[in-house]
Amino acid sequence: MSDINRSILQLGNPKLRQIAQPVENPHHPDIQQLIDDLITTMENANGVGIAAPQVGMDLQIMIVASRPTLRYPQAPKIDPIAMINPQIMRQGTEQMKDWEGCLSVPGIRGYVPRAQEITVAYLDRLGIPHQQIFTDFVARIIQHECDHLQGYVFIDRVETTRELITEEEYHKLLVA
Repeated sequence: MSDINRSILQLGNPKLRQIAQPVENPHHPDIQQLIDDLITTMENANGVGIAAPQVGMDLQIMIVASRPTLRYPQAPKIDPIAMINPQIMRQGTEQMKDWEGCLSVPGIRGYVPRAQEITVAYLDRLGIPHQQIFTDFVARIIQHECDHLQGYVFIDRVETTRELITEEEYHKLLVA
């Protein structure tokens, strides 16, 4: 079995707005293949996270894989984590705003408020339950990907459209 680079749905595709369904059997070969495909697709697109709805699968599966990239040079390095049926159990009261982009919304960034600390319950790809605290950038990725599972994209979370900019302007801000 080879890992397949899947097409990433773009903003406007109605599948991005559907609520994903829980995974019944994490051990099913199709689920394991989807996880591998999501990792391959995300890495090939230089992303730090991806959710199954972004490749047209309405399943509660997402990958979180923080690493420094051109878009996120300060990101911490963590190996890809497959999260099946993730649930944010607790959000810290402290919010922080930062720039986000999305593989499904190319060329646009938004200044999005997110909880700085979250507790997430999920199954790993072996079906083993976890409950874990995440903070800062990794917490942001998880909240962003969990939004995809509920039919939201980051532009739904900006407080004003004045906090949307192009990728080109974002890179000018990084250099400034």
